[in-house]
Amino acid sequence: MTDTKKSGTPDGLDDIWDDWNDAVNMTRKELSDWLATDESQSVGDSKDGESTGHEMGRRITDILDTKKSDLTDDDVKAMHKVVGYVHRHRAQGPSKDVEHSRWRYSLMNWGNDPLK
Repeated sequence: MTDTKKSGTPDGLDDIWDDWNDAVNMTRKELSDWLATDESQSVGDSKDGESTGHEMGRRITDILDTKKSDLTDDDVKAMHKVVGYVHRHRAQGPSKDVEHSRWRYSLMNWGNDPLK
């Protein structure tokens, strides 16, 4: 499947839009700055040296840079994946030291800072 821009609204975009905006509570700049840290790169399952979450964080910054009207079907699929991940992992938080936890760092790679 290609990720070319198309006219019209991709299937499911309106359904996921509000959940996406709730799940991704970091700005593009906050996320981009976070992804450049050692902490960001220290968590998650990695493939080829980069964790899945870190890779998705870069994808999220791209989506945040894109006007809603220019989003693609592939963007919508990624948005669904992000919302699902954030909802699952928010329910599994640590009981103490949330601020410096691998749990928080992982969520932040996916655009969600649980301390916000």
